Amino acid sequence: MKASHRLLILSPAFHDYDVAFAAAFEELGFQTHTHLYDRFASLSQKVKNKVRFELPERLGRDTTQRREEYANAGILTTLREVKPDLVLVIKGDVLHPDVWQELETRKIPVVLWLWDEVRRTRWKPERLREIPQVASYSALDVEAFRESGISATYVPMGFDHLLEFPTLPFAPEITHIGARYPKRQAMIEGLYGRGFRVKTYGRDWSHDVRDRLRTWGGDRPDVPSGRDLDRAHAYATMRDSLATLNIHGDQDGFTMRTFEAAGAGAVQLCDRADVAEAYEPGREILTFSSVDEAREHISKIQADPRWADSIRTEARRRTLAEHTLVHRARAIQELW
Repeated sequence: MKASHRLLILSPAFHDYDVAFAAAFEELGFQTHTHLYDRFASLSQKVKNKVRFELPERLGRDTTQRREEYANAGILTTLREVKPDLVLVIKGDVLHPDVWQELETRKIPVVLWLWDEVRRTRWKPERLREIPQVASYSALDVEAFRESGISATYVPMGFDHLLEFPTLPFAPEITHIGARYPKRQAMIEGLYGRGFRVKTYGRDWSHDVRDRLRTWGGDRPDVPSGRDLDRAHAYATMRDSLATLNIHGDQDGFTMRTFEAAGAGAVQLCDRADVAEAYEPGREILTFSSVDEAREHISKIQADPRWADSIRTEARRRTLAEHTLVHRARAIQELW
């Protein structure tokens, strides 16, 4: 597929990753346009999202049809205005059947890229079989898709090396950036309780009243915390701290943070031994399976800064050579 084609990226609104994906494809020569199909930009729209979608979902109600209807009109309008040659759909489980029908009618080649395990989406196997090309960050999902007759390709997450990010004063602490899951909270509280300097960032951790309102209140763990960071400051915070934690939840795919921490030049502590498929443990990344093992790594980082710096250097080198979003864009390009 020629890179000069007009590409429309249909993406959820999540930390401006649509901007990162667009920049990666532009590096390959594509003309890119993005549309955020679930964006709630204004205050009134954010309130509408809380009342119409989030509250019913918290009460156990299925809002799939409502979300499809909300996304539908904007996408169809964008398709008709942009007239794309190619379409990349990110996640896309709330896209209305009318959208897929429009793409088929216009004979526009489309790739669906899943950046979450399918079990945590609204996708059903029968619907996925209708998608010409499915990419997923989950190798296990790809294997299962193929067995059920779905055309699927493994395309993991990556690092946005095109994003400029600032230099911050060095912080001799362990950082964590991301949502609060039980496994993450237990690890962070375990380190903090043993006297290590820890700071975690994100609306689920923050004690700021604005974040409490955004997340429906609830208790917060008693650990140092900060508000959400944009991607540039997240990269800088990971790099300019003693080390950063990458703790997965119920996931078999590797989070975006895996590649971002390494690409930014951080000392990354990852809870997955199988990360060895992407980075060499002990040389480019540090892996752990318990609080004690993480504590041992941190103690060595504190005692041997030159060794820690070599982890940073090698992690960034490997990422720039193999794991940028431009590498992933090239993989997606082959699917159209």
